[in-house]
Amino acid sequence: MTQIDPAETFRLEAQDVLEQLEQTLLDLGDDLDDMALVDGAFRALHTIKGSGAMFGFTEVADFVHEFETAFDRLRKGDAAPSGELVRVALGAKDHIARLIAEPNAHARAGVPILDRLRAIVGTGIQAEAPPRPVDAATPGNGPAAGDASHGWRIRFRLPEDALSLGASPALLLDELRELGDCTVLASAEDLPSLEKLDPEICHLSWDVTLLSDCSRDAVEDVFLFVEDGMQLDIAPLPAAGPRSDAAAPAGPSDPAAPPAGKTDRAGAPPRENSSLRVAAERLDELLDRVGELVIAQARLSQIAAESSNPSLMTVTEEIERLSAGLRDTTMGIRMVPIGTLFGRFRRLVHDLSAELGKDVDFVTSGEQTELDKTVIESLADPLVHVIRNAIDHGLESPEARAKAGKPRQGSVRLSAAHEGAEVAITVSDDGAGLDTDRIRRKAEASGLIASDATLSDSELHRLIFHPGFSTAQEVSAISGRGVGMDVVSRTMDALRGRIDVDSQRGRGATVTLRLPLTLAIIDGMMVRVGRNRYSIPLSAVEECVELPPDIAEGSRGRNFLRIRDKLVPFLRLRELFGTQEPEDLHQKVVIVSTGEQRVGLVVDQILGNTQTVIKSLSRLHADVETFAGATIMGDGTVALILDVANLVRSGQRFETRLRDEQTKGQAA
Repeated sequence: MTQIDPAETFRLEAQDVLEQLEQTLLDLGDDLDDMALVDGAFRALHTIKGSGAMFGFTEVADFVHEFETAFDRLRKGDAAPSGELVRVALGAKDHIARLIAEPNAHARAGVPILDRLRAIVGTGIQAEAPPRPVDAATPGNGPAAGDASHGWRIRFRLPEDALSLGASPALLLDELRELGDCTVLASAEDLPSLEKLDPEICHLSWDVTLLSDCSRDAVEDVFLFVEDGMQLDIAPLPAAGPRSDAAAPAGPSDPAAPPAGKTDRAGAPPRENSSLRVAAERLDELLDRVGELVIAQARLSQIAAESSNPSLMTVTEEIERLSAGLRDTTMGIRMVPIGTLFGRFRRLVHDLSAELGKDVDFVTSGEQTELDKTVIESLADPLVHVIRNAIDHGLESPEARAKAGKPRQGSVRLSAAHEGAEVAITVSDDGAGLDTDRIRRKAEASGLIASDATLSDSELHRLIFHPGFSTAQEVSAISGRGVGMDVVSRTMDALRGRIDVDSQRGRGATVTLRLPLTLAIIDGMMVRVGRNRYSIPLSAVEECVELPPDIAEGSRGRNFLRIRDKLVPFLRLRELFGTQEPEDLHQKVVIVSTGEQRVGLVVDQILGNTQTVIKSLSRLHADVETFAGATIMGDGTVALILDVANLVRSGQRFETRLRDEQTKGQAA
């Protein structure tokens, strides 16, 4: 059985809470009057403090305690939220993350942050006195008007494995004492004899009388990280009666009734939409096993097709159905909403806006669009570079925008949407757009293109992704060295994606990253060219048509088909791959789409659709752009998977060379 590391469990949980805290602080920066956001930040800090102390992260708990106190002053109206407070709080959040990663390496670095917090929210963060005991007989010390109690009667029993998982009853009781005056009684009724005592099992239960005007939510927050499997009853204390009566625990014949809507945690039904945290490596291994199963199932289907045994065919069809369902389920597990990635960039835009002195309106859409986990993890760095480029190079200064008749506030939009079996992620801005003439001059000066080369605007725009290419006139801490956008190009190549750039001078630019939904298993159309078989990703296929006999016997080079009154260029894969075998009389054309372009691929035969498990090519074939990988067929042979976008570009270069050779031959 895998041993659970309590510290690692805390780190994983804290990462989620810190991400939530960052989003809450950014929202607060947009609306400083929303006290619900202040409450949300306070609750997140309280959660981190309590769980940090529970799991032994004392440096984290001590720092967050003072950070939390600052937000408590905001909640009480002793200080007002401000933009400067949000900036310091974001820095404090970063410091918490560093403390969790390396508790002993950054302990003193938090002192200046707390000093700035004290200066902003006023004195009293560190010197704040502990909660004063509540005296029920003294007017004004009771609960707020309208509250039916002087405090709370709390009975709890931790799960048996709580101690082994790092929970500490003493820390829980200390947190309750921070809420008010407590009377604590421990019950040892279930304590076994010494020879049967297991020191890792929690045998005690506690009965606590808390005199405080705190809310029920505040009491429940104390048990937030240990509530699963525990018994917890919280009941209001009666408003009348002397303190000695209120503090006395009730006998067994007078049990405290659980609050309305609250049930015993041990007997509570499973939560809806519950989730289970699983290591990514296990998901990767599961997908590998499913891929092998798909290959074995294809082999079985081929054997069954060659057999006349109806029972074998029935079993084969059932296994095919089950493996397809398992494949879809496994792929679904790996699919993650891209909003988990989008949220990170709000902080990036917030910091860049302050650093560059540009007012930026950052808008996101399509956060629920799902993409393979591996793809999302690989997209973080490329999108950082694209967004930084849009803000630094794309958006003008507020003064320049006002002079051009634009709003002083610039706009950057990040969106995602499904387009067939692809996901298109778009970053657009309303800035100055790409300076095509400047890009050309820089490219000529760098030797990337000849001075007499004829390139379209789209081809020139793609040069910004070339390694070392930059049109910045000076190098800054943000950009100018030309080492950013080439990261985007390399990552997209590795992910079998492509980049589209559209720009209008003075109106902004749009960069679109198009990616496959998954990198592991795809649906493909199997075709034959000569004796070899190839798989075309089904997401790129639009339709299949017959190659007309007059065109099949016509000239080589660039050819066109007329499909529904539109001309579609096509490539002969036999010529492109150098196939020597005699060609079939009735060739087929597979119409594929790459971006906005439609191209036909002439093949000898269409074999049908298959589930394709993608296997990476070796390092020796890393420079072969025409193929995205390989797959193992049912008979054990290997078929190459076509990379449609690169294949089309390669075919266009091949046709250009062919025409040039024909022209030279005619001139000779």
